Amino acid sequence: MSRRFLVLFIILLIIYLAISGGISPIDLLLGSITSIIVSALLSRYVIKSEEKLGIPRLVFLIKYFFHYLFVIEVKAHLNVMKRILSPSLPINPGIVEVPYDLESDYSATLTANSITNTPGTVVVSIDQDNKRLYVHWIDVKTIDPIECRRYISETFEKYAKKIFD
Repeated sequence: MSRRFLVLFIILLIIYLAISGGISPIDLLLGSITSIIVSALLSRYVIKSEEKLGIPRLVFLIKYFFHYLFVIEVKAHLNVMKRILSPSLPINPGIVEVPYDLESDYSATLTANSITNTPGTVVVSIDQDNKRLYVHWIDVKTIDPIECRRYISETFEKYAKKIFD
């Protein structure tokens, strides 16, 4: 049994149990069977490098999850709520170019998904060749790509690099 298989199996089982909302014997059995099948079929494609598997990356993933959920999301939701409850508050929506400096598809995907899941921003296009995200931003503060990166994606990239690159 390879490390790739084992790591993917554990991740999938945890996700299965979280989604099912229980740890009854049937949940454990069905989750294990499903995770074994998917891990056997996909582990060599999903986990490209066994050298990158390890506790430090898992720690950064957990830190990122809590930082994203309890800091970034809360701030973004409060900002959008403020705009909804104060219609006189000016907004300046637009699409901005945001450069990124990430190596793997996984880290770019994590960053793009994090931006999209945060209220007030949506990634509308990705230029992988030039490493650019095009983001619809509810209140454009600048059109300078470097400044946009600082406002929108810098924190996401920091964690994505530590987790995947």
